[in-house]
Amino acid sequence: MNPEAALILDTILIVAGLLAVATGVNWICQGIYRISTHSNKKFIHSKWQQLLVKHNLGHRILLLIPGIAFYLLIYLFFDKEDSITHFLHRMDMIYMVIVSITIGNAMLLTFLDIYSKSDRNRSHPLKGLIQGLQVVLIFVGGIIIIALIMDKSPTALLTGLGASAAVLMLVFKDSILGFVAGVQLSQNNMIRIGDWIQMPDGSANGNVEEITLNTIKVRNWDNTLTMIPPYTLVSSPFKNWRGMQESDGRRVDKNIYLDLRSLKVCTSDMIEDISQKIPLMSGYSYAADAGMPTNSQLYRIYIEKYLRSHDKVARNLDMIISQREPGQFGLPIEVYFFITDKVWEEYEKIQSDIFDHLIAMAPEFGLKLYQLPT
Repeated sequence: MNPEAALILDTILIVAGLLAVATGVNWICQGIYRISTHSNKKFIHSKWQQLLVKHNLGHRILLLIPGIAFYLLIYLFFDKEDSITHFLHRMDMIYMVIVSITIGNAMLLTFLDIYSKSDRNRSHPLKGLIQGLQVVLIFVGGIIIIALIMDKSPTALLTGLGASAAVLMLVFKDSILGFVAGVQLSQNNMIRIGDWIQMPDGSANGNVEEITLNTIKVRNWDNTLTMIPPYTLVSSPFKNWRGMQESDGRRVDKNIYLDLRSLKVCTSDMIEDISQKIPLMSGYSYAADAGMPTNSQLYRIYIEKYLRSHDKVARNLDMIISQREPGQFGLPIEVYFFITDKVWEEYEKIQSDIFDHLIAMAPEFGLKLYQLPT
């Protein structure tokens, strides 16, 4: 065998031996880690064990040890200035960079899992930001790997990429816009997970389930899902019902239309009869100098008394019972108040029951409701 072939064979054997040693070091470290984590009962039942196992963070960190061992062992068998030493160091550095990227990604996901279980996640979700950091991590790691393969400085590569920045911005346009919009939405507290939002074009009307870098997932009331780009919520108007959900009541604003022909001035007998038949109107008195009230006026007084006695009506919020301008559909009586139960199903049931009662009570005041004649 000629000297060159023998040298190549020796080099291959040495490299194989170094890889075997590094692999053995990895097996030993992983074995110690597995035994120590599986035998510790406190650790097994702790939240940290679940998080570390879910994203393999502990195993990924230990993968750095064989890389460091391989890097140091090279100097025991090769000269510092040899080309083979330089090549092996570059290959080892590429391995270390790849492992570092996976460690960084696992750390970000572990932090996101911990943060997602906190109360702060609803008001300031970080999933979009974490996804942005993952993109940056992979991008920077990719630049370093390419620089190691080409044996050039990463700075020189980044400088060269400046010329193609426009192309990169075009490729990552949605991610960049989504990241910036996500920061704006979070900092201005415009949207949270669990918020009920409504788009004016009707494309979304439901609860926000997830906020990511490129999309906001909304589950509509018919259980369909709508994906909205974050920058859409920044650039165009939308309605967030959080203010209503956090307030003391949900608004009701409806009209009861009276037939104009049924309005009349009450007589003393009429007022006395109403006071006797309707408990809420008992004890009603009117100012003699102001003249006799109309039946519409008594009806408005009754509506207010009824609402103030109702246990589901918010008494500390606005309550307005007013007469609007007569029109082709009769005389509108606007009934404006707030219901304390804000759950949609219960809210609709309560307001329906209230207006059923108010409509049924109108004839007791000698009033007729307007109905379009056929």
